[in-house]
Amino acid sequence: MTSHRAPKPLADPDRPVERAVTAALVLATLAGLGWIVGMIYTVAQWPL
Repeated sequence: MTSHRAPKPLADPDRPVERAVTAALVLATLAGLGWIVGMIYTVAQWPL
């Protein structure tokens, strides 16, 4: 017979490892956006 208990959450959101991973993803996203903006600026300033 199966139990009807609610499943446990996979991880506690207050754990420092998850905060570090989230911070790394945010920084990586910002770096990617900065790179894209820099490429657009470079191409826009390119003498044709």
